[in-house]
Amino acid sequence: MKPHAWFRWPSLVFLVSAFLSIHALADGADSAWMAEHFTKYESRVPMRDGVRLFTRIFVPKDDSTNYPIVLTRTPYAVKPYGPDRYSDAGGSFEALARDGFIMVTQDVRGRYGSEGAYVHVRPFNTNKGPKDADESTDAWDTIDWLVKNVPGNNGRVGMFGISYPGFYTSMGMIDGHPALKAASPQAPISDWFMGDDIHHNGAFFLSQNFNFFWAFEYRNEDPLHESDRHYLFGNPDGYDFYLRMGPLRNSEDLHFKGRVPAWKEFLEHPDYDAWWQARNIRPHLKGVSCAVLTVGGWFDGEDLFGALETYRWTEKLNPGITNQIVMGPWTHGQWGRADGEKVGDVSFRSKTGDYYRQKIELPFFKRHLKGDTNAVGAEAQMFETGTDRWRKFDAWPPAGTRESTLYFHPGGKLVADSAPAGGADAFDEYVADPAKPVPFTLEVTTDYPRGYPTHDQRFAASRPDVLVYETAPLEEDLTFAGPLKVALRVSTTGTDADWVAKLIDVYDPDYPDPEPNPSHVRMGGYQQLVRGDVMRARYRGSFEKPEAMVPGEVTPVEFEMPDVLHTFRRGHRIMVQVQSSWFPLVDRNPQTFVNIYNAKAEDFHKATQRVYRGTRDASKITVRVLPQAIPAKP
Repeated sequence: MKPHAWFRWPSLVFLVSAFLSIHALADGADSAWMAEHFTKYESRVPMRDGVRLFTRIFVPKDDSTNYPIVLTRTPYAVKPYGPDRYSDAGGSFEALARDGFIMVTQDVRGRYGSEGAYVHVRPFNTNKGPKDADESTDAWDTIDWLVKNVPGNNGRVGMFGISYPGFYTSMGMIDGHPALKAASPQAPISDWFMGDDIHHNGAFFLSQNFNFFWAFEYRNEDPLHESDRHYLFGNPDGYDFYLRMGPLRNSEDLHFKGRVPAWKEFLEHPDYDAWWQARNIRPHLKGVSCAVLTVGGWFDGEDLFGALETYRWTEKLNPGITNQIVMGPWTHGQWGRADGEKVGDVSFRSKTGDYYRQKIELPFFKRHLKGDTNAVGAEAQMFETGTDRWRKFDAWPPAGTRESTLYFHPGGKLVADSAPAGGADAFDEYVADPAKPVPFTLEVTTDYPRGYPTHDQRFAASRPDVLVYETAPLEEDLTFAGPLKVALRVSTTGTDADWVAKLIDVYDPDYPDPEPNPSHVRMGGYQQLVRGDVMRARYRGSFEKPEAMVPGEVTPVEFEMPDVLHTFRRGHRIMVQVQSSWFPLVDRNPQTFVNIYNAKAEDFHKATQRVYRGTRDASKITVRVLPQAIPAKP
């Protein structure tokens, strides 16, 4: 296939692995294979407002047929740039390339080779004029240009991307171009205040974002050819580093010093005001006519919320379309580049990432872009942890579940569907000290270990500032399927507090250790984190208008934790832990009702926290139980 005139503009771009966040691809098709089978072109694609976006296009050299287009839009960049320079490809990119797709990747406006101004999670513009642009129109204009200008395309386009590129995929679905037939938002951002990346229920996620936004916003004279810059902590221990940093306001004064504009902007908006609300994509997921496959990981520490919420709102606002969801046993983006066999110390006994890419993702795009009628997927294809098997459901959460309530009882007992009989004022208490917060992991790191959502919680259970409740050993398998509703009745001697709840699978004491076992982990009695989340009590009534707690007053604090599909095996125990810090994953609450983003050292105080479990004020977690069934042989 000869080069075409429309590809000859001088340009830069792009990322072979934009869909993989800023992380490298797994080994796969090498650059020589890519150069043998694809011609790489680069072009500036004009938008309706005149801004041009740098776009890289891989066109199969075999011109015996027409090919569908798969587009990824991204704020990240992966070298090398230039039409004659190829890079290795792996994971999802490789699977699609080998099956025969035109692979297109594009820098979003304001990033790397693209013109225009960059805006984080650019809000959807509900009142656009003919020349007004947002991420939805940029996707529309790009698709329109591609189908009209790329030779050999079959007029059908798909989009996909992980994390931030997942957000741009979601935006591309809204009032989508007629040629857009399939979209797969994967770990997409949906709401940065409620549950994705930056906050969970208003609580600021510190270590997860500190180095990311430094690297993301760092500028140099040649961003297209200089390596990514990461913050130089000068201390490998994040717990110690962030504790020495002091209040969150010091992050700007001591470290960033105006060099990370987004961080400063975040701190100027402590509550769920119009700035954050404009970045909630969920109510805008309308006008979706293409088939949708939303993908997420049960152990994604960044955008688990976004995947579940994107599926739910797409289903709610677009009745009748093909809308599917896949959830696997993965950390953030793991399905797109790794074998998915384990997270941390927890093994799933199969290569779940390979299975997803070959048996779910590739057939989805083949069906909707190539007309492969044999590739039919279920509404919900979900990996059940605990039993380590894939399951298919007609809806998510699945039909046929029953509600069950886990009550906190005296003596650290956790009892299903039996409220405590203790006195009305029965409680358990601990002293929460912001100077000695509960760590979220024992790993020494300044970032956050991706596997923390499965980490052994025995270290936390032994602390005096963590309450522990657990069941007796289970007599039969028990499967939870769907969201977890936390309803705490609490009091504090302070005027604000964070409340962290963790659902934990306590393994049988005889659970076998892995072989080989170089880290000498002991799996007997392992306390695997299944789901954990935090609620900042000031937002218990309203995220827009925070309210102080009244010292000593029994107060309801209720929130919903993201869904699970997990089986607690016979002989295991179910455990719940409650605490008031999760550091440095979550920034410390001073436990006084002040603007936490501007709090001073003298605002931080110890507080006595009580969790009530009496007949009148019973703390509990409500779950959905899926009836057990031994799967039939195929």
